[in-house]
This record gives sequence, C-alpha cells and structure tokens, in this order.
Amino acid sequence: MESFKRGKVTATIVMDERRAKENSLYPVKIRVTYDRKATYYPCMDLSKEEWLSLEGTRKKELISKRESILIDFKRITSVLTELIDSGMFSIDGLNKRLSRGTKDSVIDALAAKVEELTQSNHLGSAQWYNCAMQSIKKYINGDLTFASVTPDWLKKYEAHLLKEGKAYTTIGINMRALRAIVNQAKAAGIVSPAAYPFIKYKIPEGSGRKIALSIDQLNAVFDCPILPENEKWRDLWIFSFYCNGINISDMLRLKYKDIEDGELTWYRGKTISTDRHKKKVQATITPEMQAIIDRYGNPDKKQDSFIFPFLNNAKTAVEQRKIILNTIHTINKKMKVIGEVLGIDNLTTYVARHSYATILKRMGANLASISESMGHSNLKTTEAYFDSFGKEERIKNSALLPKRNKI
Repeated sequence: MESFKRGKVTATIVMDERRAKENSLYPVKIRVTYDRKATYYPCMDLSKEEWLSLEGTRKKELISKRESILIDFKRITSVLTELIDSGMFSIDGLNKRLSRGTKDSVIDALAAKVEELTQSNHLGSAQWYNCAMQSIKKYINGDLTFASVTPDWLKKYEAHLLKEGKAYTTIGINMRALRAIVNQAKAAGIVSPAAYPFIKYKIPEGSGRKIALSIDQLNAVFDCPILPENEKWRDLWIFSFYCNGINISDMLRLKYKDIEDGELTWYRGKTISTDRHKKKVQATITPEMQAIIDRYGNPDKKQDSFIFPFLNNAKTAVEQRKIILNTIHTINKKMKVIGEVLGIDNLTTYVARHSYATILKRMGANLASISESMGHSNLKTTEAYFDSFGKEERIKNSALLPKRNKI
C-alpha cells in the first residue's frame, strides 16, 4: 500500500489488529507519525484475509474498498504536503484542515439525521433517510467517509442497486437522501467545493409507474358492489380523489377549522418543513365529499376537532403515524379486492392522487392549476403524476394519420 514521508512526518496505511470488533473485522487506519508520536485516522473495517489480499486483488468488491482507502490516504497526504511546505505543520493544524472529513462517517451523519427528524416528529422523512442508510450500509459492509463519495463511487453504487433489481425511481430516492447529507457536509466545510461529487454525477430519474385510472375505470370503482362494512374504506378513497388527490396522512389531519366558505384549506405535511414559501392547498368541497363527511365525520364539530375521527385518541406523533399507516393499509387492502373484481392491478391510495391529476389533464384543465391544487412547488413534479394516454386514444390518434393505398 501507499506510504508518505516528508522530513519528520510519515503516513502509512495500517490494520489495527489489537482487538476485533463485534463483526470480527479489524479497523484499517491511516497512521500519521510526527516526532515519534502517532495519530490514527480510521478508514473502514476489513477481515485479516481481505487486508492481506488487498494489494493485488482482482475482486471488484475489494478493489472498491482499496480505492476508498487510497482516496482517504491521498486526501490526508495532500493536506500534509500543503502544511509542511507552508512551514505551519502540526497535528492540531492537520485536524482542523481535515475538518473531521476523514474521521466523520456518512453512516453516522445519516443516523444523526434520522434521529433529528424522529425527534422533531418528521417520521416520514426519517424513514426515507433510514432506508437510504440501510441500503448504503448493505453495499459498503463497513464504514464510508465523505471523501470516499466520489462520482466513480456513486456510479458503482448505482450499478449495485441495478444489479439488485432496483428501479431508477428507487435509486433516485436513495441518491437524493445521500446528496442531502453531502450538501450538509459541504456547508460545514467537511466536503470542499472541488470534491463535491454531484456535479459530475447526475442522479437518475425514473419515469415512474403510470397508475392513473380512466374515467370508465373510475366509475366502475365507484359502482362496484361491495359488502356494507367495506364501503367506508372505499368512500375514504373517493374522498381523497375528489379532494385534489389529497394523501391519506393530510386527509386524516384535516380539522373543521380548515373548512371555510365551502372549501378545505391545508398545508401538505410532506413539504411543510422543506418548502421555503409556505403555500396552502385549497379544494372545493364537492357534493361527493360533503356526503362522505356527513356519513363518517366526527360528531364533535368543534373547530379544533378532526373531520374524520381516526386520530382523536393519538397522544403523540408516533401514535398518529401508526394510526395513519394502519388506515392506509386497510384502505389499500379493501381497494385491492375491488381491483381484482374489475381487473385493475395495484388499486391503492396513490392511484386516487394520480387519477385526479391525469383525468383533469385529459379534460383540458390548465397544468399550472392542477399543480397548484396538488400543492406542488413546480410543474415538473406535477407532470410526473400524469399517466400516458390509453390505447383508445392511441388508436384514435393513429386514425388521423394520412392514408396510403400502396406501400
């Protein structure tokens, strides 16, 4: 492996074999020695077999780990060279210049973010970061420094996820969580602008599943005969559709004070903490929505009472989230039965939101108006909800093409 020597300063890559960790791996460190005193900067954990074969390995996984270690080593030796040449070298100076970048772990940063979001009751976002963290941990099988997150590393991680069968939409979700953490590190001076990896690496964007219903399918869902005890769950799905495709989490948090002059007004829970300009969503209460409120609404109509009484007894955000997830699960379970009867796959709460956007688009509604009604911050987000045109429309369009008797 690499080594460095300038005057009284040396740097080498070593394995600390004094004590194995719980996973039976040993820490690989960069040892900087000055005036016979050693300071260690951890890189990652390896088995003894991996360490011994690291130099000449042809295994892709080990090559990736070796490259990660060398990236850390080169970053430290680059700072060492600058400090020595300027005549201002000291271990304290080295630590300050490194800005903790080689010691701080991306995994630790992700875990801290999960904890922060959990404590502030942003449980959906906490779950997003946690999923990304678990995916990265599975890939690296050890630790990951910010300096190791290079465009090349990101491409390899993407290839790994594709090999696992992940869709580009899922890959994009993980990468955006990682980018947010790297952005925080960049703002803190841990990642330099020159080393910022997301300039050269572009996060892939999946086209997404097109899951909207046609008007005929929607009417079939409304009219499908079901057991009386299941009507409540379909009606909640219908309410979501008519209420601008509102997600169930926001729907269950609606209160009577949100009703004013025949309209419902709310902030989207998904973006309230991230949108710079807080913008309310407004939906006209249709006769269909009013009938569902009359049928299942909270009999306690005080201004601060929930319209739908699911969250009445929830004391904490964790309890609220559990009830919301259970409600979504129940609606999806009941709607799946309807979908099986009608031959519609994956009839879920997401379908209601996608159908709202797509049907309005097909009816000629203005794109900006649809976007505003869904609480989106830009038109690109709204366009992702639009379903592709159906077979009937493709046949109709092909009939408009000029005809030739002979080809």
